[in-house]
This record gives sequence, structure tokens and C-alpha cells, in this order.
Amino acid sequence: MNFVEPIRDVRMIQTMKRTLRANPRNELLFVLGINSALRVSDLLRLQIEDVLDESRSPRDAVVLREKKTGKTKRFPLNDSVKSALTRYLTVRSTASFQAPLFPSRRGGGALTRKQAWSIMKEAGRKSGLKHIGTHSLRKTFGYHVYRRTNDLAIVQQLLGHSSSADTLRYIGITQEQLFDAYLDLNL
Repeated sequence: MNFVEPIRDVRMIQTMKRTLRANPRNELLFVLGINSALRVSDLLRLQIEDVLDESRSPRDAVVLREKKTGKTKRFPLNDSVKSALTRYLTVRSTASFQAPLFPSRRGGGALTRKQAWSIMKEAGRKSGLKHIGTHSLRKTFGYHVYRRTNDLAIVQQLLGHSSSADTLRYIGITQEQLFDAYLDLNL
């Protein structure tokens, strides 16, 4: 099994967005993935009605039942996601509310996990990233929430992990970084 990492450098996130912008569907997949903490299986199951209200405007929040855990998840759509969603839906303005948000070009269904992985892998390669895949999106979310809040309990809860050690390992915080925190404090 290949190991993927979070995208730690915000400039590389911007590079990925620019790389994916040529295809608004793929850009939205990336932007929604790094801003929602959804697993790829849940991202790919989204329908247009999950993210748009009756007037075809982006919803303030999305509510869904997670495939893996069966739990209800509710999360807001931030400005970055709403902008990518608006760009994307200009090319899908006539799609039905029950249509997949991320349709495959090979038929009427949604993108497969393999197709999504290929899209992210290729965009990562073009952007100069190694060890990237669809799971990098969820890991990137966790990493950046942790870096901004320094609150491991929040990240653990958002990702649905049972232990803080799992969360630290998951988001790529190493023992060396933890030791550096001690040494940098130097009171």
C-alpha cells in the first residue's frame, strides 16, 4: 500500500489549485476535499442537491451520512469551496439536482475512487508533489487545522479518530517536531 502525506506547504496547495483549474470538476474535488475532511468515498457520493439549495446557490452547510462510520456529518462550505463550486456549476448549470457532483466522463455515474486517485496523482506530479493521492486531501485538512489551532482534540474530533496518537501520526506530525516544540520554547 502506498503511503500518502498531507500537503504541508500552502504555496503547494495553491499550485495544485492552479494545476487543476483547467478542469473545474477536478478543482472542486480538490478544494472540497481539503476543506471538508471527507473521505474520498463520501466526496464521490455527493449529489448536486447536497451542495446547492433550491435556488441553485451554494448551501451554507452540507449534511451527509458517512459511508465508513454511518455517522451524520455536518460541515460548512467556506468561501474557497463556494467559489470553486460556482465556477464548476457554470459548466453544469442544467444538471439535475440528483446528478452526481463529480460525474465520470465515461458514463452517467460518479467518478470512481481509482479515477479520482489518478486525477490527484497526476496533478501532484505536475505540481512537483510526491506521495500524493486522494487521502492526502483529508490529511491536508487535518494538518492545517492543527497548525492553525494547535488543538489536537478538535482535529481528532473532526477526523473521528479514537486516539490523539492516531491523529498525530495521521496528519504527519513526527516525534522530532514534538521535540522541537520543547526546544523552541526555551523559557
